[in-house]
Amino acid sequence: MTKPLLFILLLFSLPFSTQVLSETQKLESLCRIWGFLKYYHPQVANGSLDWDGQLFKKISELKSIEDKADLNRLYSDWIDDLGKIDQCKDCSGTDQKIYFLKNFDLSWIDDSDLLNNKVSRKLRYIEDNRHVGAHHYFGISGRKIYFRNENPYGYKFSSKEIALLELFRYWNYVEYFFPYKYQTDQKWNDVLSEMIPKFMVINNDETYHLSLAELVAKTDDSHAYLNSPHITKSLYGNRRLPAEYLYAEGKLVITKTLRNRLHEKSALKTGDVIYDINGKTISQIINGLGKYIPASNSWGKVNKLKAKLLFTNNDSISVKVERDGQNIEIKARTYLAKDIISKKIPASSKWKFIDGGKKIGYVNMGSIEKEDLDAMYKELKSTESIIFDLRNYPRQTIVPLSRLLLPAPTVYYQFIFPAPEYPGRFYSRKNSIGRKNPEYYKGNVIVLVNENTQSQAETTVMMLKQHPKSKVIGSHTSGANGDVISFKLAGLDTRFTGLGAYYPEGKETQRIGIIPDILVKPTVEGIKAERDELLERALDYIHTGN
Repeated sequence: MTKPLLFILLLFSLPFSTQVLSETQKLESLCRIWGFLKYYHPQVANGSLDWDGQLFKKISELKSIEDKADLNRLYSDWIDDLGKIDQCKDCSGTDQKIYFLKNFDLSWIDDSDLLNNKVSRKLRYIEDNRHVGAHHYFGISGRKIYFRNENPYGYKFSSKEIALLELFRYWNYVEYFFPYKYQTDQKWNDVLSEMIPKFMVINNDETYHLSLAELVAKTDDSHAYLNSPHITKSLYGNRRLPAEYLYAEGKLVITKTLRNRLHEKSALKTGDVIYDINGKTISQIINGLGKYIPASNSWGKVNKLKAKLLFTNNDSISVKVERDGQNIEIKARTYLAKDIISKKIPASSKWKFIDGGKKIGYVNMGSIEKEDLDAMYKELKSTESIIFDLRNYPRQTIVPLSRLLLPAPTVYYQFIFPAPEYPGRFYSRKNSIGRKNPEYYKGNVIVLVNENTQSQAETTVMMLKQHPKSKVIGSHTSGANGDVISFKLAGLDTRFTGLGAYYPEGKETQRIGIIPDILVKPTVEGIKAERDELLERALDYIHTGN
């Protein structure tokens, strides 16, 4: 037997405890244990320890750890140093509660490939005798939690240790408090494995923010974002073409050209159809930027990015357009926002009749207020149909509107919300709306939706679907439903969905959106002709019944 072959056989015959651990393996285990102790250990959860300082110390100590035995000694001694934990009399009672458990996963505690029985038993004891009551690192406001008492370290890159801290914070926020963790494309454990090496090589502000943006995008949540000037400059730029446009069929249709303060004539014309920007199709641009854009689905990424497609850091953009039946290439001048003159769009009517016979009403849900509803209903209740336009964000009108339109109380969705006494678990509760109302609206309730229909707008659609003569027309909605948690990540504003929202029978809307009864999408030709094709289809349904 040759010496190299003998060495390989001996290597694989050694117990795992003597094998060298990678930096990623060690840091993964540290992230999980640090986060678990933060939310479960009574001495940590009450805020009596400098928990960030403990992390920095352990990151340093990991450098001298080489194998499983050393790693477990480090963790065992750490847990012991945190102090004795008394048995929790209130914890056993929570086991009898009915929880939503699709997100809950502490199976890593029993991973014998990395943790020995001694450490696993200590961690399970902490789970069984966890902290209860007020928590130092999160609070409860109504149905949502909010994060608190996190030391700020600013938005500038200062060290790999602080960068890892921000990664570990965010990963554990999602691990324990994001209701849709189980729906992400990539398993959340795999996100940690992928992102640790990327955070280890960060060396400037720009790569720091881009890595954070990539991390946030892993939530696959259209509610999520990361507000960073470095991301804006790096990915998009601060100059743009002086034009307004709409997106359809993978192209941009110019709906209006804008004047500029330099009095230069625009190279674009109303009706131009842009299909290529600087040598890339619209789809290629969106796919290239997609890993930094948190969105529930593909149309959510398009919706978030379409407003940025004609931005750049350069003084011009080369675009290929369809114009008057010909394909031409244009080099168009760009401007800073302060040099573009755009007029305010006048506010549209909150409600109106859209036919001469006053048989069809139209309500703009993005502008009508709660105090307007009685007057609106008084005027429109005798119509044969009311079209509710929800291609916008409504103004907290869902409850009073339900009392006018629905015939009786009904369950229209259910929430899941975090269980503070058992981080990672969620409660489920069904929500009713409406009232017994013999004078409910007897006509057709038509609802217009598209990718702009998000969150409260989606919940409003779910309420309107309870009407006996409802019909939803348009394209799939955003697929981001439930109240948000807003907080700071590396000093930057960010957020994700904090409550889960489902149909009454438990079917998801997150990532899927509300599927319309009649599917309609705008077309290039329709936009050029200044037609509202969804509204046209709604009127056709009212007149024909199909």
